[in-house]
Amino acid sequence: MESERLTIAHWSEDDQPREKLRDKGPQALSDAELLAILIGSGTPGVSAVDLMQQILRDCHNNLNTLGKMTIRELMDYKGVGEAKAITILAACELGKRRQMERPEERPDLGTATRIYNYMHPVMQDLDVEEFWLLLMNQNYRLIKQVRLSHGGITEVAVDIRIIMREAVLANATILAVCHNHPSGNLNPSVQDNQLTATLQNACKLMRIHLLDHVIITDGAYFSYHEEGRI
Repeated sequence: MESERLTIAHWSEDDQPREKLRDKGPQALSDAELLAILIGSGTPGVSAVDLMQQILRDCHNNLNTLGKMTIRELMDYKGVGEAKAITILAACELGKRRQMERPEERPDLGTATRIYNYMHPVMQDLDVEEFWLLLMNQNYRLIKQVRLSHGGITEVAVDIRIIMREAVLANATILAVCHNHPSGNLNPSVQDNQLTATLQNACKLMRIHLLDHVIITDGAYFSYHEEGRI
């Protein structure tokens, strides 16, 4: 007699779809495995992956054909209720909409002026100091922006280790930092200078390019890079 098929929970962890996506990325999974993550479970003796493989086989392994199925047609498969059928069709619709979208244009922050123009709307009305980290790729395109401090700028308030961690996690090769002076005074403080020097040394150690430290007021900016201090 054919042995009972193992459920996903009994598979090797390397073969379980969620763990596989976590460890190897979504591109390592088959269409059936990705859809199995969405529906969550199959039926006794039939895993979610087996169930989705069966449905995809009937669609000639074509996701476009799958997306044309109706809720009722999907519910004809044992183990697919209304909720799972809706989930499958929602995933197909999202895939279709993604194809229609243009890639998001990441802003180019390669100069102090561009950094100022990008961050000024965020900072112009603040009555306390905020410190922001701007993480970029090798083309100076913004990957991520992170507010690291609110209410004062010191080496204690802005942890250099957090800046380096954020840069590594984002695979950033270039970073810039900026903060505001609500008083309108553009001159960097002693604390600003100390923080910039510490950050510059950390970036050199991690081989990440520190592009600039920009101080922003409502209408003007100070750039350590433009002043030749970075």
